[in-house]
Amino acid sequence: MIDAGYRDFADRWNPILDVFDQAGVRFGLEVHPTEIAFDIVSAERAILALGARRAFGFNYDPSHLGYQGVDYVAFIRTFKDRIYHAHMKDVYWSPTPTQVGVFGGHIPFGDSRRFWDFRSLGRGSINFEAVIRALNEVGYAGPLSVEWEDSGMDREHGATEAAAFVKRLDFPPSAIAFDAAFVKK
Repeated sequence: MIDAGYRDFADRWNPILDVFDQAGVRFGLEVHPTEIAFDIVSAERAILALGARRAFGFNYDPSHLGYQGVDYVAFIRTFKDRIYHAHMKDVYWSPTPTQVGVFGGHIPFGDSRRFWDFRSLGRGSINFEAVIRALNEVGYAGPLSVEWEDSGMDREHGATEAAAFVKRLDFPPSAIAFDAAFVKK
């Protein structure tokens, strides 16, 4: 059944990607549960199902990986040449068991019984320093778009705070190896 699902995905998406190729467009799928790619292994499988076409890549969002227990920094390194866009979005997950697990228990966001919930940037569990360093390491030069969700915070306050957080955290990679800076010419 799963193999048939990936074949169906390829049958539906390859004609779309043909048009994208003709127009010079790349598609970035946002990896998260309910999508064909929701972790590293399923993302690899989606790429293979499409014949590793360059028109298909990812919109990177660490929040959708982190609460699942997926290594969101390894995702960057694994798909370094297929990250076409990056969302900066935070999520908190509990270090201890809760009344409602990772699947959400049919209760709304913001309910304290949940195992995880989206938070304003810098107020969750994502290590954004590691994210920025990995994006720099792989040569990502695209935008860092703030995607803000936090049902416990005023949105104007949170969005302002989140934009400032990303601006403060985003730094250019070094153009020279540290040791090379001390070599005498």
